[in-house]
Amino acid sequence: MNDFLWVEKYRPKVVDDCILPEIVKNVFKGFVSQGEIPNLLLTGSAGVGKTTIAKALCEEIGASYIMINGSDEGRFLDTVRNRIRTFASTVSLTSGASHKVVIIDEADNTTNDVQLSLRAAVEEFHSNCRFIFTCNFINKIIEPLHSRCTVVDFRVKNGQSVALQGQFFERLRTILKTENAKFEDKVLAKLIKRYYPDWRRLINECQRYSANGAIDSAILVDVADVNLDSLLSSLKQKDFKTVKGWVVQHMDNDPSMVMRKIYDNLYDVLKPNSIPEAVLVIAKYMRDISNVPDQEINMLACLTEIMMTCEFK
Repeated sequence: MNDFLWVEKYRPKVVDDCILPEIVKNVFKGFVSQGEIPNLLLTGSAGVGKTTIAKALCEEIGASYIMINGSDEGRFLDTVRNRIRTFASTVSLTSGASHKVVIIDEADNTTNDVQLSLRAAVEEFHSNCRFIFTCNFINKIIEPLHSRCTVVDFRVKNGQSVALQGQFFERLRTILKTENAKFEDKVLAKLIKRYYPDWRRLINECQRYSANGAIDSAILVDVADVNLDSLLSSLKQKDFKTVKGWVVQHMDNDPSMVMRKIYDNLYDVLKPNSIPEAVLVIAKYMRDISNVPDQEINMLACLTEIMMTCEFK
C-alpha cells in the first residue's frame, strides 16, 4: 500500500529533505547533531509536515519509536496504560539514540483525561522515553503538557511562502516525472497556490488527477479560485436558498480557505459597524471545523448568521 500512496512513497526520510521554513528545519537539524531530542509539541495546520519530520527525526538519530493516532484510538486510555507503558518501559534494542520515542499524532483530538494520563507517562518514563505530540490546534492541548514539551510552531512567517512553494514545485515535478505522469508547469503552480501549505493534500490531488489522465489545462476549471461575487450578492439580498445552493456547489473546497476568503472581502460588502461582528462569527465557525460532523451545515450556519446579523452596504 505504501508503494501505491505517493504521500508515503515519497515521504522524506531525513530532516534535510523536509520542506519547512529554514528556522524550523534548523531546530530539528540541531536535534540530529546532538543525537537526542526533548519532549516535543509540534503545532501547525494540517499537511505542513509535522508527522513527517517527527518520523524523519527518529529515523535519522536511530531512535526506536511507535506511532499512535489520537483520532483513531477508540479506547485511548487503555492504549496509554498498556501499549505506551509496555513500549516506554523497556530498554531500546537499537544502537542509535539512548531514548525511545512515542509519537502521538493529532493529540488535540484526545480528551483532557487522556492528556492528563499522557502527562503522567511523560514524567514516569522520562529516563527512557521521549514523547512527540502533533496538533493542529494548540489551544486544545492542556497546559501541563505545554510546560513539559518544547513547542515548535510550523506556521509560515511573512516572506517565506514563495520560497517554500518554489521548493515544493520542484519536489512535485520530480515525483511526477518518476511516476511518468503528464503535467503542465502552469497547472502545477495553480495547484500549489490553491492547496498551500497543505503538502499532503497537494500530493494526493496530484495522484488523483494523474490517475484520471494528465495534470494539464483541462483540470483548471476544477482548481479555480472560489468566486464569491454571487455568494456575497445573495447574502446581501438575504436569499437563503441561493446561499445554500452555493455552499452545496462549493463543498469540494477547503472550508477554512472559503471562510478566509469571505473574511478578506468583508470591507468591500459590509458597513464598518458590522465588520467586528462578522469577524467573531467567522472565528467561531472556523474553530469548529475540525470537530463538526457535517461541514456543509457548519458552513451554511456561518453564512446564515452573517446574513441575518450584519448590515450590508
